[in-house]
Parts: sequence; C-alpha cells; structure tokens
Amino acid sequence: MEPLILLVQGWWWVAPAAAGVGAASFAGLTTGRRRARRLELDAARHEESQAYRALVAAKAQVRTAQADVLAARSQSAFSSAPMQARRALQAARDAERAASFALRASRARVKAAYAEYRAHSSSDLPIERLYAAHDAVNARWLAYETDIDKALAFPQLTDPRHPATVAFLRAQREAQFARPTPGRRITPAQFVAYRSAVAAMDAALTEAERQAGVPGAARPPQQAGVAGVLGSVADAIDAAIPVIEGLRSAIVLPRRFSPKPPDSATR
Repeated sequence: MEPLILLVQGWWWVAPAAAGVGAASFAGLTTGRRRARRLELDAARHEESQAYRALVAAKAQVRTAQADVLAARSQSAFSSAPMQARRALQAARDAERAASFALRASRARVKAAYAEYRAHSSSDLPIERLYAAHDAVNARWLAYETDIDKALAFPQLTDPRHPATVAFLRAQREAQFARPTPGRRITPAQFVAYRSAVAAMDAALTEAERQAGVPGAARPPQQAGVAGVLGSVADAIDAAIPVIEGLRSAIVLPRRFSPKPPDSATR
C-alpha cells in the first residue's frame, strides 16, 4: 500500500496539468476557428474603416481648397490663381463625393459579409472559399495549356507576347505572391489584398478570353448569395457617380456633413 501512496503523492499534479493543457488547447482551437469564420466580416470592416478615413481626408482637402480660394481672391484680378484655386476646389469636392459613395458601398459590404457569416456553416471558411476561387481561375487558364483543341482554337491565350496574356500572367503572379500560407493566421488587410489580387486575376483572364474570341467570355461572373446582391448594389452606386457629378448643378448638398464612423461596438 505504501508504494501506491508514494506514487500518488509524487504524481498528483499530472492530472490537473493535463486537464489544463487540454482546456487551453481546446480554447485556442475554438478561438482560431471563430476568427477564421469571421475573417471576411473583419476584412469588410477593415475596408469600411479605410473608406471612413479616406472621406475624412477628402473633407479636410475641401476645407484646404476653400481657404486657397479665399486667399486667391485677395490677389490681383488679372492673375490666373483664382481660376486655378476654383478648379482645385471643384476637384476636391468631387473627390469628397466619391469618397462618400465609397463609404456607403463599404457599409453595404459589411452587411453582406455579416449575412454570409451568419448563413455559412462552421466548416465553410472564407479563406477556403477564396482559395477555391483562386484555384478555379488557375484551372480555367490551364485548360488552354493542356487541352489541344482549346490551344489550337485560341492560341493567343498561350502566347506570352500578347499584351492581354502578359497582363494576366502578371496578375497571376501577384495573386500567387499575395496568397497566404495555409495554417497561419491571416489579418483582415492580408485577406483584402489577396481577394483583390484574385479578382484582378479573374478580370485579366476574362479580358484575355474576350480579346481571343472565347464564346461567352465577355459575360461578367455571376455572384451568389446575399453578398452578390449587395455587391451589385454597391457597383450600381459606383456607376452612378459620373451621372450625379454631371447633374451637380441641380443637386443641393448640405454645407456640413459628418460621416458616421464605423461602428466599433459590435466588433
């Protein structure tokens, strides 16, 4: 009996230590999984924050241009400085209006990303979907390299001297360089950069296919889910900016506009 008592007295700490290590490992895996699931939402909020800062900077540039106009009016009437100052002020106002629409679009993307976060299961990670989209574009291009019929029908897509093919190969290299290493923690900024690189690669291949005469290449890719619908709304807002700028004389804008900062309470 004494050897058993001595063994218990010498190794009693093993069980609590093992339990603590197991709990810490489980907590780390759970937190990492949750962080990976919300990566797209965090990236959308990162873009919203960037858009908000861009709008604040644009508003500051408008105030600076207004001060330059007042200073230019005090100069001689024969000087060209007042006209240049007014043009700079108009350009600053146009940049402020564009930044305001960009902020609205980024907030729409936050709502879309939140809906996607709530809709997808825990096994469907944003980075895995982005990996799949990247691999799909690569497979689409490799079909012109490996399929004899496609290679003969569209030789331009395998010609590295053609400008459109060169643009795609450059975008492909940049997307591969921006691709995060699997298993490592990815920041929202890295996710945004990788997603933009994959989108640029897809657009470059679509343009190369269009110039090569591939049937159906000019059709834009279909976006699925709530994110696709709100993304289309954001694209429509961006497309409406030139029309609104052309009708600026008929639009009365408030003199002071305080943009709503990104909501940090829900993060």
